[in-house]
Amino acid sequence: MTNRESLGLSSSSMIEVVPFSAQHHAGVIDVILPVQQSEFGIPITLEDQPDLRDISGFYQRGAGNFWVALSGARVVGTISLRDIGNAQGALRKMFVHAEFRGPRLGVARRLLDTLLGWCEREQIREIFSGTTARFVAAHRFYEKNGFCEIAKSELPPAFPVMSVDTKFYVCIIGRRDARPTDASEQPLRAAPSPGGS
Repeated sequence: MTNRESLGLSSSSMIEVVPFSAQHHAGVIDVILPVQQSEFGIPITLEDQPDLRDISGFYQRGAGNFWVALSGARVVGTISLRDIGNAQGALRKMFVHAEFRGPRLGVARRLLDTLLGWCEREQIREIFSGTTARFVAAHRFYEKNGFCEIAKSELPPAFPVMSVDTKFYVCIIGRRDARPTDASEQPLRAAPSPGGS
């Protein structure tokens, strides 16, 4: 049996990315906590993450949103955008279940493309992200997809820094290799994001 068959995937199976709804809550927790705790040994609990107890209230307001990647009814990935004002957003909670990672299924890419397309429609100019030094694959993914590493001091004041965050990134919509803008620059528009890989 191939790995694809053991996951219950056929060549015609599709990963669907949809906005979060209450029916996805347990699946979101089942993806995020094991990655944080078991894979990377980060001492963080559900209680340390109040945003996960009220996903709709925390993320799905203003220009923010939270998406899940589904394989059938199973949540296999997550990504969110928190609206932090000033045409800026915080990319948070990007996690993909270990069995669904990599370019073969393109789950991470599809999640990011969904978020970038949303940002374009909602006129978000800059996306900031924080992560830990342990998430090396995340660093490579961000950098490959146009995010630039920045110092913590370059974050906007409204960015929600988590205690475990030690590396920070920015993506300027329309100029994915540029540094943050200042208030005097005109808003930038993104080119349409490419399809999932």
